[in-house]
Amino acid sequence: MSQGNRGVVYMGPGNVEVQSIPFPELALGNRQCHHGVILKVLTTNICGSDQHMVRGRTTAPEGLVLGHEITGEVIECGRDVEFVKVGDIVSVPFNIACGRCRNCKEGRTGICLNVNPARPGAAYGYVDMGGWVGGQTEYVMVPYADFNLLVFPERDRALDKIQDLTMLSDIFPTGFHGCVTAGVGPGSTVYIAGAGPVGLAAAVSAQLLGAACVVIGDMNPERLKQAASFGCETLDLRQDTPMADMLEPIVGDREVDCAVDAVGFEARCHGHDHAHEQPAMVLNAVMDITRAGGQIGIPGLYVTEDPGAESDEAKHGNLSMRFGLGWAKSHSFHTGQCPVMKYHRQLMQAILFEKVQIANAVNVQLISLDGAPGGYADFDGGVAKKFVIDPHGSVAA
Repeated sequence: MSQGNRGVVYMGPGNVEVQSIPFPELALGNRQCHHGVILKVLTTNICGSDQHMVRGRTTAPEGLVLGHEITGEVIECGRDVEFVKVGDIVSVPFNIACGRCRNCKEGRTGICLNVNPARPGAAYGYVDMGGWVGGQTEYVMVPYADFNLLVFPERDRALDKIQDLTMLSDIFPTGFHGCVTAGVGPGSTVYIAGAGPVGLAAAVSAQLLGAACVVIGDMNPERLKQAASFGCETLDLRQDTPMADMLEPIVGDREVDCAVDAVGFEARCHGHDHAHEQPAMVLNAVMDITRAGGQIGIPGLYVTEDPGAESDEAKHGNLSMRFGLGWAKSHSFHTGQCPVMKYHRQLMQAILFEKVQIANAVNVQLISLDGAPGGYADFDGGVAKKFVIDPHGSVAA
């Protein structure tokens, strides 16, 4: 099978283009990929992690086809694919995992040992993640299909919920993972740093896990309004007021039980100095307002190389973190990529049985493939939307 294909391509800081790209093949380098499938992409989302690359804050090479949040229809299966069938509607975890290595067998699919020669862990269309072609395209190849893909059980039901289900490839499991690793449970008070899409997904996840009170902090009024729209309390961090002082009237205490860092390495100072970057700001803040013995989930992205950082130390991923404070308060920290497969089936069920409306929470906006550059620009400007690309116009239709 061979036909046309187009994709969103990184062309340098601040510049993405929609270009013609090769139609995917069931091949890995010079050998055939009998365990893979080719998907017609139904939805593919713009992620905050993509924005880090497009801003020039990573070592991403020009010409990289972007996109790691993929939902699609199987149109071709490799010879060795046994359980996934042509016509299946599937969610693609952003982690590429072989299913065979020690880490995969332990459920740690975010750090598979066999899919990236440079380091553990791989992803589609992402810097230092194995060179895999991204999925902000019309068609894409997915390897190890029987292991990686989540097949939706009913086609019509899946298509009806596609704007919710598209969040299963990354941000919904990632937000949920942040909350699980922070120890969120029934009756918890939770602080979430950042009201971008991952932070909003974490807030929904905290509610799903039974949190009594979910507080989100951000400096973007539009995003704080979006968080409030589904029952979150909010902290406007443009104020110079200490966070503990803002928390106390909301939760009745100056500390919370659990905290989630959904911001990552481009964190900025609070208050009047909010234009100034301070990469460890969120980590230090959440240690300050999390109770002794509490847990901190860190799904926000931190990188080993940040060429756009303000300091030489931060350019190499070295942060001025108050680790002594965390040690003194016996905090637990959990970092790294979310192992999507650990959660995506359960979260699919929550969507299909209408226990959660994740698309409404993150404020999905459908755009065309040709609208992707504008979506990147608007997202970079701070709009409170989650842009979902509809490459074939099938969802809008």
